[in-house]
Amino acid sequence: MKTTHYTIWGKRTLDLFVACTGLIVVSPLFALLAVLIKVTSKGPVFYRQERVGRSGKLFRIAKFRSMYLHADRSGLLVTSAGDPRVTPVGRILRRLKLDELPQLWNVLKGEMSLVGPRPEVPCYVKSYSTSQRQVLTVRPGITDPVSILYRHEEKTLGEQADPERYYREVVMPDKLNLNLEYLNHISLSYDLSVLLRTTGCLFLPKWRLTRS
Repeated sequence: MKTTHYTIWGKRTLDLFVACTGLIVVSPLFALLAVLIKVTSKGPVFYRQERVGRSGKLFRIAKFRSMYLHADRSGLLVTSAGDPRVTPVGRILRRLKLDELPQLWNVLKGEMSLVGPRPEVPCYVKSYSTSQRQVLTVRPGITDPVSILYRHEEKTLGEQADPERYYREVVMPDKLNLNLEYLNHISLSYDLSVLLRTTGCLFLPKWRLTRS
């Protein structure tokens, strides 16, 4: 990754500004979603899971709970379309990516960035090669170019006989290769473009992002 003024201080400044502003702006939505989650299924509003962050440091990622209580204790680590562990409200949250909003708090704490490679669970990171571990040199992100290209990942995994094996052997290596490419293109304009395209994919179904 090339060191620039943006990577040294600009990226973190953008993260802090957007995270602070975002948490204030979406606080009414947070309250509404919290009520919906609480009244439609048993369990806490938020779900926290251990992920691997920058330099291999572990942190607990925050999400709105989209699965039934203790559903993560059984079944696959990956989630595919039609997964019975996901609640009805959770399906809507996941489709609109609203379950990811609490990660603005992770951004505020410095554990994540707005844009960066999505953080993986420790058991997957253990299988990374030396070159693949370069993705751990930056803060993981709420979104990235890979998230846009793989926005229908759950549907793809649902079509596989062995979703987790397919994820490990096909999806994850491809994601890592694309994330390594991102490290060579980090800039303010590129990150803003990713944020814009992420928003476009959520609200404009026909929005497309192709591989460079």
